[in-house]
Amino acid sequence: MIAAGGLRWTLTLVFALTTAHGIRRAVTHRSTTADRVDHALHAVMGLAMIAMVWPWGMGRAVGPQVVVFVAGALWFACAAPFRGDRRARLKGLPGALAQSVLMGAMAWMVTLMDSGGTAAGSGGGGGMQGMPGMDMSGGAGAATMTLSDSGPKMAAGLLAVVTVVFALGWLTQAFDHARALPTTATGPTPGPGEAALASACHAAMALGMAAMFALLL
Repeated sequence: MIAAGGLRWTLTLVFALTTAHGIRRAVTHRSTTADRVDHALHAVMGLAMIAMVWPWGMGRAVGPQVVVFVAGALWFACAAPFRGDRRARLKGLPGALAQSVLMGAMAWMVTLMDSGGTAAGSGGGGGMQGMPGMDMSGGAGAATMTLSDSGPKMAAGLLAVVTVVFALGWLTQAFDHARALPTTATGPTPGPGEAALASACHAAMALGMAAMFALLL
């Protein structure tokens, strides 16, 4: 999807870091089962975003990915009312809903990338010449495909704005957690820093997704 080499590598690095954090928390960190599911879904999202950035990722099967991300959206939405006590549930509800929206947005983006990638990979041959409403002309822009129909363009623009809002919220949380870290003679203690790191990774993932949506316009 990304034609500009610098932007492609930048987004790859961003998604790789968030993926590594998700894998680490899912596999090695002391967490509840629900937390491990959360982090595993984040890792899968990061891997899918990396694949979208590169041409080799366009030929992946769309069905399993849509199933995973729709299930992820339902997971975050349905699990939110059962996490912790009432105060914890209310505090975590906005973040859970944001994660649910991002998972649903991923399912939508995967269908776009899969349809466009199949057409691009065919080299112009075959009966499929591109997704309806998708411009595969490439050109000299940063993206190799853009949306041409007004409906999908409006959806991509709205999702770009929404993901930026989510990113700013998580970035604010990351700064708040970082300022609240207890310090020692050698600097901040590592344990409480997990909350700040998690919020920063969520913000980075959301900003990367916002960039991907913006490139479709």
